[in-house]
Amino acid sequence: MKTSALVSILAAALCVVGSAAGNNGKVRYSFLGTVTATPNNGGVSINVEGGNKLALRKMLGAPVTQTFAYGSTTEFLRWSAGIPTVVQSDALAAGDYVWVHVRAPRNADLATIEQASAGIVGDHGTQLYKPDKPLYLYRGTLTATGAGTVTVQVTGGNRRALKHLIGGSGTQTFAVGDSTIYLLWQGKVPTVIDQSKLTIGDSVTVRFRGLGGSAVKVAEHEPANVR
Repeated sequence: MKTSALVSILAAALCVVGSAAGNNGKVRYSFLGTVTATPNNGGVSINVEGGNKLALRKMLGAPVTQTFAYGSTTEFLRWSAGIPTVVQSDALAAGDYVWVHVRAPRNADLATIEQASAGIVGDHGTQLYKPDKPLYLYRGTLTATGAGTVTVQVTGGNRRALKHLIGGSGTQTFAVGDSTIYLLWQGKVPTVIDQSKLTIGDSVTVRFRGLGGSAVKVAEHEPANVR
């Protein structure tokens, strides 16, 4: 039954969410803001302007300017036209928009969160890109590639994407094209690849902006905290 296929997808999605939140009892806090100065002495200071729900709850009653720790395991990424490049901390400049992703216990206070080394700090430049079309994000296992297509056994995604699959199969073939970006993540380090380097059986995420057209990005082994 088509309904059972959707139930299986939703159940798998809940498992993914549960495992993401259950990393040694830690959850992901994501803070969005502008850099106040080039990071130094193991700290990146930002004026917080947004974040995920967990992060914003911790910001209640706190000053907007906050400093987050970084260390040897922190990856700094600079995003340009949808492609990330690994950079050093001193590549960040005052006024740049960044996402700071930190894992810490759910009951941690803001000070404790700030003392935990960030996992990824993503630099998006001085102009924060705001897409004019909604994001459809699918997660799953790559089962096939073809001329202009990738086929995925879908196991999760964002709510908008999963709603679009109601009544459909768990296996979906998505269109890709000349503008599609392919990324291979090894840990927290991304590499741009082409479609021929995709590996059948690997976990992938597929992103679309709006319905129809080609995927904007196909990424293998993408970390959960990428922005």
